[in-house]
Amino acid sequence: MSRRSLAPPRALRRPHLLIGLALGSLLFASTPWLGVASSAAAGRAPDPRPTAAPFDQQTAAQSPHHGIVPANAMEPTAAVLDRTGWTATASDEETTGENGRAANVLDGSTGTIWHSKWSATPAPLPHTLTLDMHRTTVVSALVYVPRTNGPNGRVGEYGITVSQDGQNWTSPVATGTLADDAGTKTLGFAPQGARFVRLTALTEAGGRGPWTSAAEINMLGDPGTPEATVDLPRTGWTAAASDEETAGENGRAANVLDGDPTTLWHSRYAGTPAPLPHTVTLDMHRMTVVSALVYHPRASGANGRAGAYTVTTSTDGTAFGAPVATGTWRDDDTVKTATFTRAENTRFIRLTVTTEAGGRGPWTSAAEIRLSGPAAPAVHGTWDRITGFPLVPVATAVLPGDKLLAWSAYAVDRFGGSNGYTQTAILDLKTGTVTQRRIDNTGHDMFCPGIAMLADGRVLVTGGSNAEKASIYDPAADAWSATTSMNIARGYQAMTLLSTGEAFVLGGSWSGPEGDKAGEVWSPDTRTWRRLPGVLAAPALTADPAGPYRADNHMWLHATSGGKVLQLGPSKQMNWISTTGQGGITAAGTRADSQDAMTGNAVSYDIGKLLTLGGSPAYERTPATRRAYTVGIDGSQVQAARTGDMEYARAFSNSVVLPDGEVAVFGGQTYPVPFSDATSVLTPELWDPSTGTFTPLATMAVPRNYHSVANLLPDGRIFSGGGGLCGDCATNHADGSVFTPPYLLDADGSPKPRPVITGGVPARTAPGTELTVTTQTPVASFVLMRAAAATHSVDNDQRRVPLVSTATGSGAYAVSVPADTGVVLPGTYMLFALDTQGVPSIARFITVS
Repeated sequence: MSRRSLAPPRALRRPHLLIGLALGSLLFASTPWLGVASSAAAGRAPDPRPTAAPFDQQTAAQSPHHGIVPANAMEPTAAVLDRTGWTATASDEETTGENGRAANVLDGSTGTIWHSKWSATPAPLPHTLTLDMHRTTVVSALVYVPRTNGPNGRVGEYGITVSQDGQNWTSPVATGTLADDAGTKTLGFAPQGARFVRLTALTEAGGRGPWTSAAEINMLGDPGTPEATVDLPRTGWTAAASDEETAGENGRAANVLDGDPTTLWHSRYAGTPAPLPHTVTLDMHRMTVVSALVYHPRASGANGRAGAYTVTTSTDGTAFGAPVATGTWRDDDTVKTATFTRAENTRFIRLTVTTEAGGRGPWTSAAEIRLSGPAAPAVHGTWDRITGFPLVPVATAVLPGDKLLAWSAYAVDRFGGSNGYTQTAILDLKTGTVTQRRIDNTGHDMFCPGIAMLADGRVLVTGGSNAEKASIYDPAADAWSATTSMNIARGYQAMTLLSTGEAFVLGGSWSGPEGDKAGEVWSPDTRTWRRLPGVLAAPALTADPAGPYRADNHMWLHATSGGKVLQLGPSKQMNWISTTGQGGITAAGTRADSQDAMTGNAVSYDIGKLLTLGGSPAYERTPATRRAYTVGIDGSQVQAARTGDMEYARAFSNSVVLPDGEVAVFGGQTYPVPFSDATSVLTPELWDPSTGTFTPLATMAVPRNYHSVANLLPDGRIFSGGGGLCGDCATNHADGSVFTPPYLLDADGSPKPRPVITGGVPARTAPGTELTVTTQTPVASFVLMRAAAATHSVDNDQRRVPLVSTATGSGAYAVSVPADTGVVLPGTYMLFALDTQGVPSIARFITVS
């Protein structure tokens, strides 16, 4: 088993929100964030909303379906580092008006503070605070504790840099803006080795003056999630140990390389047990760059689990250098990763175990040992630094004007009840700025909604915590408005726009009264809902043991011509849906040999061609599948076939179709448990439609599971973020990161030359139009990618439409938009030009309607 699935055996819990979760307690961003004034509401006036209490005083009436957070979601993985021997220095500090020395951030008392110089002439912003740990160690987050005796000096905009020597500093590993409150903030970044960590405060959170203050600063250590690595092939490797058991069992060291988790290396225990420490040494028989060691505990019991450990390296097998990793692993059966403080070009790797995790005896054992090395950009892609939102992005939508809309629930880090308002944020993809706003005017808590991107580029959001409500976001006006409520209250329902321009909804028993959640259609002309009594949800149910409450959730819907919809999952039974008149639903066959695949997803990668990925027979606590299927539509005929399997089983993952027709899948769990990061899959995969095979991509630093999202961006990259929304837990991920696929990168990681669209793309066009598009250099093809919305692993708005084009001159092309609105569904698209190598341009937005 590869360690990239933290699969049965790995529990991995990212510690970004381990301490003091409160409003905005985790805020990273790639550039400073700007405020946006609330726009006036349009449409039907909502019921008046009560004035909200301060966030930390709010309580929500719990939904009857409110999730129960598993115990492991409350347990941090990365430890708070021991600060013994650390020192702190600052760019300036107040010593006249008060004891505001930098050293106070390490004294263990929240009653003392570091404060920038404020007496006489205040020192201007920015201010810096530098921690010297006096040893190189793996760090993954800075924990900032604001002063407790007043607001002055709270950090607003910030940057974090690290250094090995205190002289040469990295570019920022995290940047962003913190909320103006007293909550502790955990500022995460990709784990890496460092001795010095510097916090730079660029603004004061409340704009009260040129000040900066802090009560305490802590650092978090290695969470076992190294970013941008890949498993190294073990062909030809050998293993040797300080001792091994051969009398009582086959406990030879070679077993850690056999790929079988049921065999193991065990230290000698027959007769007189060999005492600790024990070592196992891997010889790769070639020089290789290595950046992490992955330890799989035995599957057959607890004895011998590694506790305290060190990892050292050697080029000759004799002289081993200073440790590249040290630590203590927990006494459980999850896979453990030791991130190196520095990547090493080496041949030999030695794991030395000095304690047994449970103190059960002088033993050490291991089922498998793997090594990881840096990913190759042109093969595996790269990740940008972690950036953050002032909320957990549970739902996202790509907007015209290069923006990404995100929202959570009534609160930024939790959900529950029917509170009538929603926390939202918008990321400006051009500037990197993020703006936050609470939406009250629609009376709608939009957690767990259905989403459809409308023909004119607006976003229709339905149901969820306020189960009957419907709201519309207009990106042109930056305004939310209420529309007519649905006839049937719903949550976890599925939606899609129809070829007619209407919006269709089905299912959604997570919220609202019991009963069949039959289909209905919203008209953009009348702004009202029309019941479809002939479209019952029952034929589309999975066999989930929880019944309709789970069985009609998150359906995969694909709109076709004439107002028809193919429901191709997650039930193994597929169905054709008619939305004319009373509507109707008829069987369309089964999805080949697939079982029900709840919490999987489907992506339209070509005209009439879809790919389904992963899922599990029940919503939770059943093993996920590695299987993927293609579903082809030819008129009324539907043909499903199994394609190549993913390397990792996944549920709660997110999939994104790329302009070249390949499909990338991110995150998920091999054993789905809402709000848990156990069994997380950290390795994305890329599916090639020409071969039907998946290849691994560079690993993520943060798990993306339940309540995570992924979206194609107009520059051809992918946003992957979110996960959690479980209140005071350790698995809230109010952040995201942008992945650059391999098709954009040369071998050295530099950007490939890209086509450039120079003109001929109007803001709006009609189906059947021929465009005259100009480009800077010759291109091979054009494709429309529908601007889409994602939540709960489902994105029914995704659609890739390759276009017919003909060169009409140097850098000029006649590009034909299909006339069939069942092919080019009405709405806003991103138009990409691709060169002969499949490298896409930056897209131009165009609305086809």
